[in-house]
Amino acid sequence: VFGHFSLRSEWQLVKVDYKSIFSRRCNKDDYQTWHLHNQGEPCVMGERKIYKKRKPGAQCSLGRDYSQTVVSEPCVCSQGDFECDYGYERHSNNQCVPAFWFSPSSLSKDCSIGQSYLNSTGYRRIVSNNCTDGLQEKYMAKMEKCPGKAPRGLHILTTDGKLVTEQGHNATFIILMEEGDLQRTNIQLDFGDGIAVSYANFSPVEDGIRHVYKSAGIFQVTAYAENSLGSDTAVLFLHVVCPVEHVHLSVPFVAIRNKDVNITAVVWPSQAGTLTYFWWFGNSTKPLITLESSISYTFAMEGMNTVTVQVSAGNTLIQDTKEIAVHEYFQSQLLSFSPNLDYHNPDIPEWRQDIAKVIKRALAQVTGIPDEQILVAVFPGLPTSAELFILPYKNTTERRKSSEADLEQVVEILFNALNQNLVQFELKPGVEVIVYVTQLTLAPLVDSSTGHSSSAMLMLLSVVFVGLAVFLIYKFKRKIPWINIYAQVQHDKEQEMIGSVSQSENAPKITLSEFTDPEELMDKELDTRVMGSISTIANSESTKEIPNCTSV
Repeated sequence: VFGHFSLRSEWQLVKVDYKSIFSRRCNKDDYQTWHLHNQGEPCVMGERKIYKKRKPGAQCSLGRDYSQTVVSEPCVCSQGDFECDYGYERHSNNQCVPAFWFSPSSLSKDCSIGQSYLNSTGYRRIVSNNCTDGLQEKYMAKMEKCPGKAPRGLHILTTDGKLVTEQGHNATFIILMEEGDLQRTNIQLDFGDGIAVSYANFSPVEDGIRHVYKSAGIFQVTAYAENSLGSDTAVLFLHVVCPVEHVHLSVPFVAIRNKDVNITAVVWPSQAGTLTYFWWFGNSTKPLITLESSISYTFAMEGMNTVTVQVSAGNTLIQDTKEIAVHEYFQSQLLSFSPNLDYHNPDIPEWRQDIAKVIKRALAQVTGIPDEQILVAVFPGLPTSAELFILPYKNTTERRKSSEADLEQVVEILFNALNQNLVQFELKPGVEVIVYVTQLTLAPLVDSSTGHSSSAMLMLLSVVFVGLAVFLIYKFKRKIPWINIYAQVQHDKEQEMIGSVSQSENAPKITLSEFTDPEELMDKELDTRVMGSISTIANSESTKEIPNCTSV
């Protein structure tokens, strides 16, 4: 230890001999007592301390065994020795009361009947405070018996906090209860898929309850807690999804303006659970959102319209886009092909699109019809089939009647070319494919107006009248003399001709009525081809239903 004194005398520093001043050790007469206080209060942190220090002017040195504290004794506990306990706050009256978010009864939620717990009074002694007696007994927590409580505040949630899980993966549920005897409360958890588990208390469910869902869907998970004093229930709706892998947008190739069009999104796998569909039509920036895979929409603008669908399943989002040609009217016809095309059909979308372009080019080259008026769509599956759409020429909506007549001429040209087997294309060297008309009649002109309804009704009545006449003739033919005479004469002529032609009695007898007229034979052969083609299409395992010359 070293130091110095500054004695200024006439601004001169005078050296002092410190060695002579501190040459002796301090004795008890050189000390005086000093009370530690806080603004006059002798008790600090619940304790009264008296220190001794060297008197002013005492020139002595302190020894190694010097101790500053002479007296240290605890004080009687006062209100200043306590602070508000957890969950309590001090109000203006200096009292600790429960905070708005705190429930004092929650202290006993983990307590079972027969046990004890410390029930807070709202106060606790300040840390490191050494006071005794006084208010200590009043403010210290009291040991109380655990009260029996009915379950209250039951909650169920997943470990990751999400309400979506994948099919085949573990879903872990956590059950929480705000009040109730955890050791004497029965727990039952129903997973919503026909499986439920029960536990005698909360001990086995502290780490969560695991379950694997084997199917997709929305499941109501219900937790039920019960003891002798009451019960409580909690519900959670869990979405179990199967990741979708592919979506196919099924739309008509051509639609009528201002007419409803049904559009369907086919999702694989089909059992993907709850899906959300987002639909965009044309240049719209805001989607239509549905939970159904089908939607009905009306196109107001002619031309090519784009349809886009996005399918959301959990964290997976996939989409598909298609185009629809929208017109005031059109005609359609099913097409079939020579069998050699089936041997080279890989049944993939890209191949179908390329073949449709080739057929369209072949039709345009043979007939001279502009490409804008022809649309060909090849259907998936075998045998290979397609649909031909004959569209009105551009900018002809204003002169509607003349456009319809022009369209009829185009249809007749295409029909003649197809019936004469003039439409052919080379698939690859040595493989020539012929395009046929699947049916003999074209689809009626598709129109958005109602003017043709009376014509259709008149045609229907004519057919009914002719059918009724045929039925009456057949029913009462015996009462009409000229029918019987004609039938008898024809029978006699057939017998005479058979007699002259027959060479022997053993030879088979064939009447003229059994021979087929050449024109009838040609019709039957064509009918056989058409019906065979239609039958093959109906029996094929194609995933798409082929329309039959119908209007939209």
